[in-house]
Amino acid sequence: MTIAASLARPGVGTAATAWFLLWLAAGMLMASPLARAAIDVDELESPELRARYHALIEELRCPKCQNQNLAGSDAPIATDLRQELRRQLRAGQSDAQILDFLVARYGEFISYRPPFDARTALLWLGPALMVGAGAIVIIVLLRRHRPRASPALSAAERERLHRLLEEDPPQ
Repeated sequence: MTIAASLARPGVGTAATAWFLLWLAAGMLMASPLARAAIDVDELESPELRARYHALIEELRCPKCQNQNLAGSDAPIATDLRQELRRQLRAGQSDAQILDFLVARYGEFISYRPPFDARTALLWLGPALMVGAGAIVIIVLLRRHRPRASPALSAAERERLHRLLEEDPPQ
């Protein structure tokens, strides 16, 4: 039985129908921005340019969205950057020239893979340093809490222990 047929049954009030239609309209309104998000109608001429374009928009970060690439962002600045990328690709710029232009304008943040240099060394080496520091802490703690071997008993102490156990056996 369809939803419309179940709502048309006798005994189902018009209030239920109204709520269903309101819910359906709200869902359609919420989904409408998604339908037009990040759609580029300006296509590049050659398959090579399209491949380079798609590789660049996947690699570059939207300056507004923080952790979303240009391909998935529907922010106005992402749309502008995609248009700029197409313009520069048509002008014959290399990928390195395009990246240099965008980094000069927006900083290293625009690239998901910034180059390794003095300014980004901590960014690249930080995770390895943290793992190394954690390993050192764990090793120190394990060595500190390792059970120590008790010193061996002398012959006289062993004899005394043996006599005490014979006199008062454990229960």
